[in-house]
Amino acid sequence: MLRAAARLLDADVSVNRVTRTLSLLREQLPAGRPLSAVRILVTGQRVILRDRLASWELDSGQGALDFDVQAMSAQVAPQLPMKTTANSEPQEQTSNGLYETALDLELAGRGDEARDTYEAVLRRDPKLTGARINLGRLLHAAGRLGEAEALYRAAFEQDPGNALAAFNLGVALEDQGKADAAADAYRTALEIDEGYADAHYNLSRLLEAQGDVRGALRHLSRFRRLMHGG
Repeated sequence: MLRAAARLLDADVSVNRVTRTLSLLREQLPAGRPLSAVRILVTGQRVILRDRLASWELDSGQGALDFDVQAMSAQVAPQLPMKTTANSEPQEQTSNGLYETALDLELAGRGDEARDTYEAVLRRDPKLTGARINLGRLLHAAGRLGEAEALYRAAFEQDPGNALAAFNLGVALEDQGKADAAADAYRTALEIDEGYADAHYNLSRLLEAQGDVRGALRHLSRFRRLMHGG
């Protein structure tokens, strides 16, 4: 929440509006989405939120078109550092600063550079679980499932209370056809955070495919209640 406030203040948003924005953000954050998964874009009087599933305008709650978000991201992209490699890491940045740069590169659609920057972060601080998870997600999206799985497992070993690491591990396992192991990973995510809506949904699908209709319906029902604020 403090990071969100800082981003808004950096964009010259008034303190009063920052307070109102954070209040609306709490109300509109989709069930099962951590605040850390939401990116905030500001242009003029518009505040647009973006998570991995959707983009929407904060004040109206209406969905934002992809080209709107891309245009706003493009305003940030030219200010970001160029490609980071093992031999050319910006030494003036801390590992946390590099992590923020990687997030911004990812938001700007510069996935290869974001991946390189996450790798640079982990070389400096292997304990930054968020960087490990995000790097895994980029490799996952690139079809490098085995590498993504290894990163998610390492992240979970570092932080056994991290529901996102367990959930992403489940997705990587499922995408490799390892349904039983994926179901176990989703169950682990739900043991950590019973309100993790996506884990309920994915586990419901797997249980249905395995013939466990009762279990599938139970998790699907919980997913629907969470999505409707129940």
